[in-house]
Amino acid sequence: MSSLCPCNSQLFYSNCCEPYHLGQKNAPTAEALMRSRYSAFVKHNADYLIKTWHPSCRVVSLHDELVSGFPNTQWLGLNVISSQASTNKNEAYVEFSACFIERNADDKQYLHERSRFLKIDDCWFYIDGVKPKVGRNDPCPCGSGRKYKKCCENNIK
Repeated sequence: MSSLCPCNSQLFYSNCCEPYHLGQKNAPTAEALMRSRYSAFVKHNADYLIKTWHPSCRVVSLHDELVSGFPNTQWLGLNVISSQASTNKNEAYVEFSACFIERNADDKQYLHERSRFLKIDDCWFYIDGVKPKVGRNDPCPCGSGRKYKKCCENNIK
């Protein structure tokens, strides 16, 4: 029996990100691609990560860098904050936070990013991302429901 998908969709991996990882189908939305990329980090699938980077970003040397970094990070969870279409139908944005622990570290950390995706020939690709500004009194991007200053202010990268 399949386990739940790491992307936090509450679906089984076999019915969620696995078909994208296996190349059986393409992610239908930017959010689905972002979730599948997170799952690829969890599953140590460097080939999928490279395949889903926008063609202008792909570098052959990234494969070895990704593979060597996998054992150093334990991914703990994904929180999708928002998913937005652009005025350009072939562009979309997904804001998320991902919780992780680095090897030899005790504290949880969070990656908070607003990622930009571009669609080429019905295929979504990750192009780049920025770290959104979060006010100290804003809700924490980790999804806890607490204020940022009382939660993860010192742990978000």
